[in-house]
Amino acid sequence: MGTNFEAGYHLCQLAYPFLKASGYGSIVFISSIAGLKAHPLLSVYAASKGAINQFTKNLALEWAKDNIRANNVAPGYVKTFLLDSFLNTAKAYGFMDDLKSKTPVGHIGEPKEISSLVAFLCLPAASYITGQIITADGGFTL
Repeated sequence: MGTNFEAGYHLCQLAYPFLKASGYGSIVFISSIAGLKAHPLLSVYAASKGAINQFTKNLALEWAKDNIRANNVAPGYVKTFLLDSFLNTAKAYGFMDDLKSKTPVGHIGEPKEISSLVAFLCLPAASYITGQIITADGGFTL
């Protein structure tokens, strides 16, 4: 809970006066599809991501009056060191093929596919988007 929820919560408390004074702000949290869809063995992790999902919506509602937007990107499986280390364990045998078969686009996400969405949400072109949890999972949660 400390890393996945409390850190973002406290950072928002500290940033609020500066964002308000600037007259515009955009906050983008990073969640996970685990906060939207149940997965085995991820109860606490999923609860922390669910908390940041709801916080995103409440923050967007409360801070809209100050022209501050809040959104959330919920990635699916992405090629990172953490995923690679998991896939290298014996219990992950066959997991990658199974994962690809359950992902309509047929591949695991790349970090740039997530970061480009985050960058877009920070742009003025996204000024009408707030309070959203946007999945970037290749269709895994469909």
